[in-house]
Amino acid sequence: MLDAKLFRSELTETAERLKATRGFVLDVARLDALEQQRKDLQVRTETLQAERNSRSKAIGQAKAKGEDIAPLLAAVDDLGAQLEAAKQELTDVQNELQAIIAGVPNLPDAEVPLGADEDDNLEVSRWGEPRQFDFEPKDHVDVASALNNGMDFDAGAKLAGARFVVLQGHIARLHRALTQFMLDLHTTEHGYQEAYVPYLVNHDTLFGTGQLPKFGEDLFHVQGATENQVPLSLIPTAEVPLTNLWRDEIADESQLPLQYAAHTPCFRSEAGSHGRDTRGLIRQHQFDKVELVWLVKPEDSMEALEQLTGHAEKVLQLLELPYRKVLLCTGDMGFGAAKTYDLEVWLPTQNKYREISSCSNMWDFQARRMQARFRRKGAKKPELMHTLNGSGLAVGRTLVALLENYQQADGSVAIPAALQPYMGGLTKISVA
Repeated sequence: MLDAKLFRSELTETAERLKATRGFVLDVARLDALEQQRKDLQVRTETLQAERNSRSKAIGQAKAKGEDIAPLLAAVDDLGAQLEAAKQELTDVQNELQAIIAGVPNLPDAEVPLGADEDDNLEVSRWGEPRQFDFEPKDHVDVASALNNGMDFDAGAKLAGARFVVLQGHIARLHRALTQFMLDLHTTEHGYQEAYVPYLVNHDTLFGTGQLPKFGEDLFHVQGATENQVPLSLIPTAEVPLTNLWRDEIADESQLPLQYAAHTPCFRSEAGSHGRDTRGLIRQHQFDKVELVWLVKPEDSMEALEQLTGHAEKVLQLLELPYRKVLLCTGDMGFGAAKTYDLEVWLPTQNKYREISSCSNMWDFQARRMQARFRRKGAKKPELMHTLNGSGLAVGRTLVALLENYQQADGSVAIPAALQPYMGGLTKISVA
């Protein structure tokens, strides 16, 4: 979340920046009124506390003199009741302020282009040339159907419902090969520490990375076996548990940067996406990703974003998949991001680039929610870290890109050289 000081000392300026960059309308009048209430209640509680302390001291003095202390006791009890009421009012006001601030998006970096939606994103670069087919290419669903029905959406619907799939045979192995290839690349060449994390997390964890309270409808929530069980939700990405490893922790400066990589399934309800990409693997309720997370010193975060994005690009380059790098505009960025690059892979049957990775610098937005901090050498007070995350890559979408870009005229699919060791030396998947 944003620094509360912005809402106390720079409220008008912050509201104007949010409106201009995010199209977000901040309720300035409500925040101003709540802040004034907070100040008044703060003064009132401090005054009541001081007066009760003074009266309590007077009781001891009167008792020592043998005086009747009943009226003094009654007065102290009354002050105590007033103090508790004022404290509760103060807590309620602070909670409301916190709830409003928690729902405010991050402020974009100055380099982020102004814009309303994806049409205003800025293309930064392209890599590779889209393949020119001498036959009519099929989409990934039709390609997979010819390969011993290795991608079975009917089975997925039977077992779970719409937007689920069962992968089998060589397609399932190719999916696994992609995952292993990505993990090996990031851990052995890019310096990430591999992690295995829970797929179910508590609500404090989801608040820390910004999924709650604003985006609860995008999650799958689990009903506990007992009434006393802590509410849990399925993770929408490994970013959530990985980043929260440092919630309420203080790292030593020498430990930074921290770099984590994890492969997990991801679960999203896709609320509000009805009718979009209903065919195939592009938008599923369950999909796999290899996620990359960095926690760094503030002055290092922009360079870290370039490195993280480059690591995701390397996967596409080694797989020889044409892609482009796009700098998202203010209107297309995620809630917590300060700057985001999207990598979009070429899909020949759609004749366009589609997102396969999103790499973001969150600045201290998540760290403030999580209280993830570090202490510089010789410093007394800790500072908030900067957090970054990115897909390195979305496995299902990479599978889609492979099936479409590497399909052959006879219906087979060639295996990129980088993946052949993970496929037992197989060079192509033949038609059944």
